[in-house]
Amino acid sequence: MAWKTLDDIDLKDKVVLVRVDINVPVENGVVTDATRIEKIVPTVTDIIAKGGKPVLLAHFGRPKGQVVPSMSLKPLVPVLEKALGVPVLFAEDCIGGPAKRAVAALEPGQVLLLENTRFHEGEEKNDPELAASMAALGQVYVNDAFSAAHRAHASTEGIAHILPSAAGRLMEAELKALESALGNPAHPVVAVVGGAKVSTKLDLLVNLVAKVDHLVIGGGMANTFLVADDIDVGQSLAERDMAATAKEIMEKAVAGGCTIHLPKDVVVAREFRAGADCEVVANDACPSDAMILDAGPKSVEEICAVFEACRTLIWNGPLGAFEMVPFDAATVACAEKAAELTRAGKLISVAGGGDTVAALNKAGVAGDFSYISTAGGAFLEWMEGKELPGVKALM
Repeated sequence: MAWKTLDDIDLKDKVVLVRVDINVPVENGVVTDATRIEKIVPTVTDIIAKGGKPVLLAHFGRPKGQVVPSMSLKPLVPVLEKALGVPVLFAEDCIGGPAKRAVAALEPGQVLLLENTRFHEGEEKNDPELAASMAALGQVYVNDAFSAAHRAHASTEGIAHILPSAAGRLMEAELKALESALGNPAHPVVAVVGGAKVSTKLDLLVNLVAKVDHLVIGGGMANTFLVADDIDVGQSLAERDMAATAKEIMEKAVAGGCTIHLPKDVVVAREFRAGADCEVVANDACPSDAMILDAGPKSVEEICAVFEACRTLIWNGPLGAFEMVPFDAATVACAEKAAELTRAGKLISVAGGGDTVAALNKAGVAGDFSYISTAGGAFLEWMEGKELPGVKALM
């Protein structure tokens, strides 16, 4: 790996500025899901074990450069203390006097949380002066927020050019997983890409057909590709104006030796609601007054066979309207197959994106995948082959 990790840098007696993502959901001052806080524990614990003093930099919400009391990080202190098992101090600002005094008072074995970086307008503008003010608080910078690595902000990119820098444990795990899936994967590689629109994942599809051996397309996106094949999809969600683009992607796939898999059979219904009456038909037999809401059993069989023939799987997006029964069947069945192959050591499986994580959790198999990324935008941009500023700055 081209980036340093916590094992490559001396942390003893150093104040370590740690950029974390603890942008957790809060209702009435109570954290309703502490997953992101729990994920930073290995990094913070390791820094303390190596003799460093962790000082956490984080954003919360979108205050747009203004001090918004409801977006203060202070309510997260007790949740952090519970997760980390050590005292967590709080500073009312991430720079200046309050931050400097809090850092000076920090004892070994304690953690300091600085106030919301986005209370400063210069954060999202990657202002050099703000980055320098933050950097002046410590001797080492650690980025453990892959989910924010696609943004060139003062706390995610600017500081890394000023201080000796390294990836935290979460960032390290994410980068290694993505490298194994797309950078230097074990072939054959299959990518599953679902979701509503081709237009939102155009860069992703173009990048993938040049890198993977099989591309499974599901959800509303698949309907657009069926339209490109001159198939009538009835009332289905489809971007008919993107049909020519879909055709170009299919041509690129042929030229690159990538096999695109579209649904052979589909589940159709006349109402978009859970439990609606539905039937399975061939992909070219959707009634004119019906809509495609899932891939059918023959399609699932084909996808599972592709999984069995491959060694690496990258998954982004569901195969149907997974939020509603029975239109979650294809996504659940394929997820279960991927999990089974992963458990057997036959498949490296990496998945990411909000809907994808929700779908895998619903199928009860998220824990069986090789790696699940909770980073939405950063995961997608990595899959698109784009350079992430927060990662590049660590190199």
